[in-house]
Parts: sequence; C-alpha cells; structure tokens
Amino acid sequence: MPDLSLRCTAFAGPARIASGELRHVALKARQAFASGRRVLVFEDASGRQVDLPLELSEGELLRLLSAPVPMADPVPAPARGPGRPKLGVVAREVTLLPRHWDWLAAQPGGASVALRKLVEDARKVAGGNDRRRAAQESAYRFMQAMAGDLPGYEDATRALFAGDVARFEERTATWPEDVRDHAALLAADAFVH
Repeated sequence: MPDLSLRCTAFAGPARIASGELRHVALKARQAFASGRRVLVFEDASGRQVDLPLELSEGELLRLLSAPVPMADPVPAPARGPGRPKLGVVAREVTLLPRHWDWLAAQPGGASVALRKLVEDARKVAGGNDRRRAAQESAYRFMQAMAGDLPGYEDATRALFAGDVARFEERTATWPEDVRDHAALLAADAFVH
C-alpha cells in the first residue's frame, strides 16, 4: 500500500471531497463510497489513480493502509562488486563507442567522475523541462480520467502540451469547477517558460 503521508485528492463524481494525506482522503472517500457515490482518488504529484479498497470498514481500511507491504519473494543481496556502497554508488553497465571511452579516460578523475559531472550539468539544464513534462503528464492523467468525455477535452489536452495557458483555460471553462480547478493546479508548471 502507498505511504500514508502521500498527498492525494478524492472526487465523488465531479466534486472534490477531500485533499491532503492519504489517510484523511481515504476515510472521506470511503464515506462517500458508502453513500453510493462513485469515487476516484488521485495522487497529487503524478495524477495517477490510487486504488483503495473502499468497501472495507474504516478501521479495516486504515489497518490495511498502515500494514507493511509484504515482499513476494525475498530478494538475495547482490554480490558486492565495484563501486562505493557507503556513498550510494551503484555500478552499472554503460555502452559507449571507443572514442567516447578514450575521451572519458583522458578527463581528470577518470570516466566515473566525468560522467557524474556530465549528468549533474544535464540535470541543471533540463530541470525546467523535467518539471514542465511532469506537470503535463500529471494533468493529462487526471484529465483523461475525470474529463475525457467533457466538451473541449481534446483541445484542452493540446493546449496543455503546447504550453498555451489561455487556450487551456478557455477550453476548460465549462467543466465542473472542482475538475477544472484541480486540472489547472496540476498543470501549473506546464505553463511556466
């Protein structure tokens, strides 16, 4: 089961019924489910649906959520190989052309240091793009589940991926308020340039 401190939002139909930590949201979702309403719960960071056994009693639901997740088969500890485990360094295979290996070997500190520097530099440069892409994917998942049959959905999706906030707001204006507002919240970083 997911972490109880996971931030989520629950909807009963198009109405937002709870937002916050999973434990709180699960109880509100269970109450709405018990009253016969269709309930969907979404993880705020990714827009993915969280599958909760809402047919259980509140006590059973909380007990299940707080139970440790059993491992199917114990995984044997990998044999120690190259790397620095105390620092969290994991040795993996990288396939490069001979000229790339030659260049890396000529760098101060060797291939590992050069590769780490290259990766860190790339992460700094791509940080904004990574946030924008994550916001687009998160909003898209939510919109697909909650607004896939609403008017303007396809145009709103195109606007989301084009980074056109005005068109996105225009296409979502007629959607139920809670669905529109949550989609806009998830999509906020998609429109930052």
